[in-house]
Amino acid sequence: MQKKSLWKRIAGLLLLGVMVMSITGCGDSSNEAGKGKEPTKIVFWYAVGGKVGEATKTLVKEFNDTHPDIKVEAVFQGDYDSAINKLKQSIASKSTPNVMQVYDIGTRFMIDSKAVVPVQKWIDKENFDTSSYEKNILTYYTVDNKLYSMPFNTSTPLLYYNKDMFKAAGLDPDNPPKTFEEVAADAQKLTQRDSSGKVTRPGMAMAIYGWFFEQFLAEQNAQYANNGNGRDAMATAVSFNSPQGEKVLNWWADMVKNGSAVNMGRKTEDTMKAFVSGQTAMTIDSTGVLGDIMDGVNGKFEVGTGFMPHPEGSANGGVIIGGASLWMLSGHSDAEEKASWEFIKFMTAPKQQAFWHIKTGYFPVTTAAYDDDELKKYDAKYPQFKIAIEQLHNTPINRSTQGGLLGVFTQARQEIENAIEHVLAGQASSQDALQKAADTVNDAVARYNSSVEK
Repeated sequence: MQKKSLWKRIAGLLLLGVMVMSITGCGDSSNEAGKGKEPTKIVFWYAVGGKVGEATKTLVKEFNDTHPDIKVEAVFQGDYDSAINKLKQSIASKSTPNVMQVYDIGTRFMIDSKAVVPVQKWIDKENFDTSSYEKNILTYYTVDNKLYSMPFNTSTPLLYYNKDMFKAAGLDPDNPPKTFEEVAADAQKLTQRDSSGKVTRPGMAMAIYGWFFEQFLAEQNAQYANNGNGRDAMATAVSFNSPQGEKVLNWWADMVKNGSAVNMGRKTEDTMKAFVSGQTAMTIDSTGVLGDIMDGVNGKFEVGTGFMPHPEGSANGGVIIGGASLWMLSGHSDAEEKASWEFIKFMTAPKQQAFWHIKTGYFPVTTAAYDDDELKKYDAKYPQFKIAIEQLHNTPINRSTQGGLLGVFTQARQEIENAIEHVLAGQASSQDALQKAADTVNDAVARYNSSVEK
C-alpha cells in the first residue's frame, strides 16, 4: 500500500508539473496576443494655453476614454510660433508628432514642408461627408482643390460696442456703424473731452494687429499677395501696398489724430480691458473673446456686436477666418495614420465642437453642432454671437476672403504692424510705410521661395 501510495504521489507531482508548464505556456501565448492588442499610440502637439488648453485636454481625455484601441499623448508646445519652430526641428530629426495644431498663417509652410498627409486622402478613402462643415472655414485650408488640414479652432473679428454709451450719445444702440465713414462719425460723437478739450474717453480703441489689417483688405475685396493671394500659384510678392491698404491706414490715423480713437499699442488684451472697463465705446476684437468680454462687463452695460466695417462703396468683401487647424504628419505607420484620422474626426465632430464652442468661444466648424441642446442654451445666453455667425455666412467665398498664403506670413504681419505704428505716430505716410513693408516682405518671400524645393 505504501509503494502504491508513493507512486500515486509521484504521478500526481508529474501531472502537476505538466499542468504548470501548460499554464505557463498559455500565459506566454496570452501575453503575446495581448501585446498585439496594445492600443495604437499617437502624439498630438497643441499650441493653446489657459482655458482653451484645458478644453483641449478634456477632449483628448474623452477620446482616450471612448477609444481603448488608441492612446493619444497630448503635448503642449507653447505658442503657435514656438510650435512651428519645434516642428522644423522634428522634421529634420524625423521625429514628428502624428497630429499637430497649426495656426492659419502656417498653411503655406506646412504644405511646402512635404511632411504632411492631406486629410483629403482620408476623406476620399472613407467617402467622408463634409457637407455640414462650414464652407467659409473649409475653403481657407483648401489649396489646389485639396483639403490639407481639418479646421479646429476658428474665429473672425467683430466690432464690439457699448450700447449704453450709444444711447447717451444719441446714437441708435441697435444700429452699429457699418462703414469706415460711419465708424469715424460715431467715434467723434462718442468721444468725451474735458473743458479744455482734452480727450477723457475716446470713442474707439483698436490694437495694432496685422490680422485686423488683413480683414480690412478682405472687406474691400482686396488681396494681400499676388497670384490670387498665393492660391493660383506661389505668391512672389505682396500686394497690400495698394490704394485699399492706404485707405485703411489713413482712416485709422485720422481718428487717432483727432482724438476719437486711441493708440494703445499691439496687445489686444489692452484694448479689450479698456472696452470692458468703460474707457472706450467701441473696439475690434476676435469672436473668441466674446465670453471673456461678457464675463468682464458682468452686466455693467449692454454689449452690442456688429460686422467688421468697410469703406463706403466697397463690394464683394467679407472676413477671413483665423485660428488653427489639425494637420496629419507623414512618416508614420499605417495604423498610426488611421488612428490620427479617427482622432481628427472626433475633435471636429458636432458634439465635441459644441463643447469646444461653449468652453472657448471659437466657432463650431460644423453647422451640425448648433443642434446641440447645451450649445443652444449658450447662444441664447450670448445672442451677440449670432452676429458673428451672420457675418461668416454673409461673406462671399473668393480669393480675397480665402486669405493669403505666404511662407513668411509671420514676418509680414510684423512688418505691417511696424508700418501702422509709424503712420499712427505721424512718422510716415500710409503710402511710404506700406511700400517699405512690402519691400522688406518681398525680399523675404524671394528667399523663402528659393529655399522651397519645386
